[in-house]
Amino acid sequence: MEITIADRPGGLPDVMRAVLLTGHGGPEMLDVRDDVPVPLPRNGELLIEVAACGLNNTDVNTRVGWYSRSVTEATSSDGFAETRPDDATWGSGGLVFPRIQGADPCGRVVAVGGGVDPSLLGRRVVVDPWVRDPERPHDRSLAGYLGSEFDGGFAEFCRVPAVNAHAISVDESVVSDVELAGLACSWSTAMHMLERVALAAGQRIAVTGASGGVGTALVRLAALRGADVTAISSASKSDAVAALGADRVVARDADDVAGSAVEAAGGPFDVVADVVGGPDVGMWLDALDRGGRYVTSGAIAGPIVDVDLRVLYLNDLEMIGATVFPPPVFETLVSLVNDGSVVPPIAATFPLAEIGAAQETFGRKDHVGAIVLEIAGSGPHADPHVIPV
Repeated sequence: MEITIADRPGGLPDVMRAVLLTGHGGPEMLDVRDDVPVPLPRNGELLIEVAACGLNNTDVNTRVGWYSRSVTEATSSDGFAETRPDDATWGSGGLVFPRIQGADPCGRVVAVGGGVDPSLLGRRVVVDPWVRDPERPHDRSLAGYLGSEFDGGFAEFCRVPAVNAHAISVDESVVSDVELAGLACSWSTAMHMLERVALAAGQRIAVTGASGGVGTALVRLAALRGADVTAISSASKSDAVAALGADRVVARDADDVAGSAVEAAGGPFDVVADVVGGPDVGMWLDALDRGGRYVTSGAIAGPIVDVDLRVLYLNDLEMIGATVFPPPVFETLVSLVNDGSVVPPIAATFPLAEIGAAQETFGRKDHVGAIVLEIAGSGPHADPHVIPV
């Protein structure tokens, strides 16, 4: 096969630093290695030299085995003893170890495989994390996730299908590599949630977990749509969440948080966007107006909930899940980055070798926005040349 490689200082190395997930469990299952082979792009693929990669709940959930149906507790940074290896990923399947996690790589293209436009070399890109079947891209059952079914961005280099890489046209002074690394997973999830409920200008929306990655994205994207946004967060984070565009912030530790939110908003909600789950789901259904929509993409407070079905059907409510989104969702998101409307907020950065400390910080949920791993690499590139492989 033939690949096209950009000239770069030192050439393209044979091995790289990467974090290998070696099994389900605690942070001890993350192995930082310096001898992992650099993957070369095949036909239709390209290679990214990763500058930064964000952390997400899905990274931790996959590591600890929380997606297994045998697990019924809230999310945790420790492994679950009851995890079944055959259903411990988002798609209820098994994970192949070792795996390089990381759904949010940002960097520059350093090599392209056959059939890929070489003008992409040197371009700064972000990656749509859903790897779809090329023959049936709209069949959600055939999709895989970067860092789960495919190696991801917790490494110096990451190979992805070229169709998944989206060029960023704005300068680094406008949106940095670190900020871009907080985009893909959280913001595309939020965009998908709002698309699924068709949130429109003037509608009332409540956003739970509003200080996290998906929550901050929901607040900002809902505000951009002209919705009336009520964010649920701790009091200490209210100013930061309000700065993203929330019309009001309600303390999450209120005795009746949903009722307090309805009162603060001046009436029931058209939409509740919930990334928390747990025991409050029933009260959030009560907070919806007739014909309202409840959409969820997470359950960090617990996946097993009590719901009164009478509330659901007597009020003509809709309950919607959001996971695998169609390609236009990510394309729209990138356009908002390129026109300056979206800049993901960053709470903290860590070097790749300190991924354990980064995930520990992430698990405490004391932050607003994304936590990102900074990874060496990414610089200017000269004209490409073609070499046989």
